[in-house]
Amino acid sequence: MRDFSAPLVIGATGGSGTRVVARIVRRAGYFIGANLNVSEDSMEFPELYDRWINRYILRAIVPLCLEEEGLLLRDFTACIERHRSPMTAESTRWGWKEPRSIYFLPFLNQHWPELRFIHVVRDGRDMAFSANQNQPRKHGPAVLRQELQDAPQPVRSALLWARINGEAASYGETQMPDRYLRVRYESLCCDPRSTITGILRFLGSEDTEPSDQMLREVEPPGSIGRWKEMGEPSIMDSICSVAGGALRRFGYI
Repeated sequence: MRDFSAPLVIGATGGSGTRVVARIVRRAGYFIGANLNVSEDSMEFPELYDRWINRYILRAIVPLCLEEEGLLLRDFTACIERHRSPMTAESTRWGWKEPRSIYFLPFLNQHWPELRFIHVVRDGRDMAFSANQNQPRKHGPAVLRQELQDAPQPVRSALLWARINGEAASYGETQMPDRYLRVRYESLCCDPRSTITGILRFLGSEDTEPSDQMLREVEPPGSIGRWKEMGEPSIMDSICSVAGGALRRFGYI
């Protein structure tokens, strides 16, 4: 792989609030791309992620062969080169936001030992009832395989949320403790000043006092706590059954 300086990567299960974090990071002086969608995702990565995530997930069952490893590395390198191409010579701090980067955390850490990762987490009960079910739809078959095949969609979504966030948290905490930051979206909305200060400290910024522009990026949505109105008791019991450990781990119950 080409000798890129270590990036900052923002990842999460879809709909967790990564857009706000990306905008804060950009205001802190990071280049996060020129080819972005309205959610601040770098559009250099989705095609690669569509092509490789499910295969990467299933490597625990069928390991990647040397040829596949080489192809994945080549594809990532090409995406990063395209992503970085608009950077100016003065740009030294860079990264990208595509929520599904969370699936590739071990791969990314392997190839950029100094990489920093911001893991955004939102209440899995709200996520279960989100209109954004792209990740469960695209990657649920690989993550869950035959588990809960006949369960309601919110239950399967909650299990995927628990599994992907739990694996990323365990990996980040054990393999890259000083380069891994977990941000609870609800904490960012409830106490933006101290949460943004924590992000700026993690980035190594000289000034850790959030700017007014950063604070204005945080607009708590009305969808926080939607599970209280949308979740039928039987479905909520099932969600707590499959995702209760992760909900406790991340401080939601």
